[in-house]
Amino acid sequence: MVILKSSEVGNPIKGKFLYRKNRFVGVCSVNGEITHCHISDTGRLKEILTEGRDILLLRNKEQNKTPYKLLAAKMEEGFILVNTSIHSKIAKRIIQAGFLGFNPQKIKSEVKYKDSRIDFLIDDNLYIELKGCNLKIGDVCYFPDAPTERGLKHLKHLLELKRQGFDAAIMVLSLRDCDKFLPNFETDKAFSKTFAEVISEGVKFYGFKVKFDDNYNIVYNGKLEVDKTLWTLLKKYST
Repeated sequence: MVILKSSEVGNPIKGKFLYRKNRFVGVCSVNGEITHCHISDTGRLKEILTEGRDILLLRNKEQNKTPYKLLAAKMEEGFILVNTSIHSKIAKRIIQAGFLGFNPQKIKSEVKYKDSRIDFLIDDNLYIELKGCNLKIGDVCYFPDAPTERGLKHLKHLLELKRQGFDAAIMVLSLRDCDKFLPNFETDKAFSKTFAEVISEGVKFYGFKVKFDDNYNIVYNGKLEVDKTLWTLLKKYST
């Protein structure tokens, strides 16, 4: 199933990644010319943004600081999305298509709760926080690949909402072709332990995979489940 048509994504331009100048700017080459691209994903991406990596770029508007913005990088499974600015649009399409197990009547985006904004409120009852995942080790995808105080706060807010009587869920959008999902205990123990806590208290987990097809459409690539070793890891890192 096509989630976003290539015309909605943009007109990809092929290039080579050279190095990351800082969190938001990468140095790359297009047709042999050295140039710069904006990187919207502030994760470490150490295994993805390596020298000589084939990438897809989108041309920026003239007033932008960089000529291009980074769209995707080529890994063993093909081009994978590394542009967080369209995660929400992809997730909304998945929700609208009924992949949560029902067809929602109302979807609100960026709903204010305390000092946060929760990504979605479905039918005035189900709060969903979205996380994009592109770190893959073996057949497992992990989040986060860098410590995230913001992500930890979102988990705590989901649990508060659940205790208030609302439905709450964390939705992981995997951009890699992996079989299972785990929180990254080694990188962020606080987030990972809280993830396990909120799941044990009834916060739902929705996991979905997406990929680029040969025409650069973003397509649905199956469901993602939490790996059963979560509880073994929780015990290990709680000592």
